[in-house]
Amino acid sequence: MVNIEFYNGINGLCGFKAEGHADAGNSGEDIVCAFVSSACLMTANTITDVMKLDADAQADEGYVKLMILENSSPAQDILNGLKLHLTELEKEYPSNIKVIYRRCNNA
Repeated sequence: MVNIEFYNGINGLCGFKAEGHADAGNSGEDIVCAFVSSACLMTANTITDVMKLDADAQADEGYVKLMILENSSPAQDILNGLKLHLTELEKEYPSNIKVIYRRCNNA
């Protein structure tokens, strides 16, 4: 199962972490894993490389994490878009995706 944690802070969402595997297909053919990975990486790349926000971004096999280290207000639309996308996928694939909400350290 892919577990996605969204972190809420003073200015709204301040980051997310996705880890695990959806186990909805063979390695390299798992479309649910591909959906989640693509959406998370696009979000992290947009925030760090396009918007140029100061953030801690990490990615590895079955793991993506982004924590915004400054005011996260400018990134709310993209983070909320990711949250909407992944909660809708969770409804469609409840055995493969779990979305969780947590508080940021700055909240």
